[in-house]
Amino acid sequence: MIEQVQKTEKWYQNSILFKLGVITLLILLLLIPQSWIQDLIVERQANQTDNINIVSNKWSGSQLVQGPILMLPYKRQVSNAGSKAPVQTVIEYLYVLPQNLNIEAGLNTELYKKGLVDVTVYNTKVLLKGNFSQPDLQKANLLTGQVMYDKARLIFGITDLKGLKNNPAINVQGQIYNAEPLTEQSRVFENAMQISFVLPQTGNINFNYVLDIKGSNDLNFLHIGKTTDVELAGNWKSPEFNGRDLPDNRVVNEKGFKAKWHLLYYNRPFPQQWANNDTTLSGKKAHLSAQFGVRLQVPVGEYRKITRTAKYATLIILLTFVSLFLTELIRKQRIHLFNYTLIGAAMIVYYTLLLSFAEKIGYNYAYLISSISTIGLISLFTASLLKNVKAAVLFSIILTVFYTFIFVIIQLEDYALMVGSIALFVIVAALMYFSRKINWDNH
Repeated sequence: MIEQVQKTEKWYQNSILFKLGVITLLILLLLIPQSWIQDLIVERQANQTDNINIVSNKWSGSQLVQGPILMLPYKRQVSNAGSKAPVQTVIEYLYVLPQNLNIEAGLNTELYKKGLVDVTVYNTKVLLKGNFSQPDLQKANLLTGQVMYDKARLIFGITDLKGLKNNPAINVQGQIYNAEPLTEQSRVFENAMQISFVLPQTGNINFNYVLDIKGSNDLNFLHIGKTTDVELAGNWKSPEFNGRDLPDNRVVNEKGFKAKWHLLYYNRPFPQQWANNDTTLSGKKAHLSAQFGVRLQVPVGEYRKITRTAKYATLIILLTFVSLFLTELIRKQRIHLFNYTLIGAAMIVYYTLLLSFAEKIGYNYAYLISSISTIGLISLFTASLLKNVKAAVLFSIILTVFYTFIFVIIQLEDYALMVGSIALFVIVAALMYFSRKINWDNH
């Protein structure tokens, strides 16, 4: 009976498959604190998003340059069918988009650090010039006598008026007008401004003006000209061109970027003119499809890097445990499951170190400090367990390769999947090679 008990104990102690099963269970249990780490990162990221909003509210938010458009009032007689009420005269509006619109802007950017997040703020002067053709009254079923040429208005806007640094002076046909807020109920643009002028009844209507504005993170434009040309330059080294239309020509280097757009009205979601509808330009779907511009952000944000790094936690723990398990089998030195648990705990604490240090000194230095600390701790612990310095040095090299591999993947964006797949293939091949000499039937 005693001999049978001893054989049972020996089976538990020497079974490779049993220990491998327990290690697998331990890895699954470590997923619980890993999920807590992910929640902590999300919480800290939400806090930093609040910081971005604070900076944007104090400086100015993302800017969308809208307009200009020509708003021309006209009179129309209306009467109710079957009613004895007299005919009434109502005022409606004809909206006309520019025939040609040319925009030039130069961005002067700087980083405003708030917590972990670097908020990109900028100053820019946007020059807008172009012309309107005469409204097509026949197409609008209007007579010249109905149109109130002396009350024509030019309307434009930006997303955040707080970023407007001075009152724009609008030049129309050589005459200078000072812009005023559009206070009446009109949904043409968000935060619209206007000037009133007398519209000539013949020839093109030329205009030009400069918007001296500041903003943060994004600068976009609205494609409203029948022909729209935009030249944009700035000192930001890693621009992301967004919107439906990418630049026709762009140059990005260490000095900054230059980009040019040439857009025709064929892909524009707006008609050249329309009557009595002030929501045509503000429709959400059409509005979004007509925007284009540049986003001024760090290519991969700090919290995004930390989140991506934490997603590889299970892979790192798995590879580390497999490496330790193979070392144990090859050297024929048993390592207790409790020691596996302590090593797993050290690798989980690694991510809290990374997060806390990154908020103070940035991701790259935080990754270096956290990795060296964790690798050093686990290597010293392994050396004391195996009583062999060479084995511990080899294990530290393996861990260094793992953490370097993850760091390279995080830095890469376009090639991350390819590099990661190749590296994992090499790792699997190495595990297959070293596992050949293991007797998996040993009990």
